[in-house]
Amino acid sequence: MPASNSVSELEQIELDLFVQALKRRHGHDFSQYAPASLARRVRQLVHDHHCGSISGLTTRLLHEADFVALVVQGLSVPVSEMFRDPPVFRALREQVLPILASYPQITIWQAGCAHGQEAYSLAILLDEAGLYERSHIFATDFNPDALRRAYEGIYPARDAQLWSRNYQEAGGHRSLADYYSARYNFIKLDQRLRRNITFASHNLVADKVFCEAHLVLCRNVLIYFSAPLQNRTLTLFHDSLVRGGYLCLGLRESLDFAPVAADFSVLDAPLRLYRRGNRPASIELARTVLPFTPNDTGSS
Repeated sequence: MPASNSVSELEQIELDLFVQALKRRHGHDFSQYAPASLARRVRQLVHDHHCGSISGLTTRLLHEADFVALVVQGLSVPVSEMFRDPPVFRALREQVLPILASYPQITIWQAGCAHGQEAYSLAILLDEAGLYERSHIFATDFNPDALRRAYEGIYPARDAQLWSRNYQEAGGHRSLADYYSARYNFIKLDQRLRRNITFASHNLVADKVFCEAHLVLCRNVLIYFSAPLQNRTLTLFHDSLVRGGYLCLGLRESLDFAPVAADFSVLDAPLRLYRRGNRPASIELARTVLPFTPNDTGSS
């Protein structure tokens, strides 16, 4: 496959057929993902699985039942770190949590949780603010492999040094090492941090509102979506938030051109922190998401 981001006419036909096959055969809809990003990841799948072409990848997708899990894993982008962009977490600690402390119960939705690092970072923030016992975090993703790793809370020890720096820069009150145990070449986060986290399957492309949240955190996910899907997702977040609730996006993402932008005030523009106003929600509350357990195969 060519290494460039340009897509030939033939390759575009192959991509379109691949996307249709993935949706019709397995129910995963990637039709509204940013085309350049999708093409790049599909090319990588072709290379990694020695398929020769996108058509070869599609053939395996249609005829090998277990292959879809590898495809979905390759198409998602489960990349994160604890306290990623420390000024964002410092702002959450200093500007958002003191307001959320006025609620008797706090609900947070962390969408696109990847391997769980940001969900556990939120748990630590809440713990140090004395709010964890009356908080619940819904950490969702459509990738079952990512959810499984997030649930386990086990990470390479090589990441600990960077994460410790991030934690301190985010205003950490202790040592990050207080929150994990180290063995061999891995660290395992304290299981008490998982006590009030529900890891669950949720697909931002197709699924609906499932909770009323005081804070929605979705960082570095929208950059992979087309404009219509970004708007759909931001409307979903708007309708999930209580009035006065907070939205936190990635540093390369923005509300600027979204239909719901007028109902958000800017708390911190560079850090992409917003607060919802009073416009009524437009999406009805849907089913409660099903918690992920280690035996789940996951679904969209």
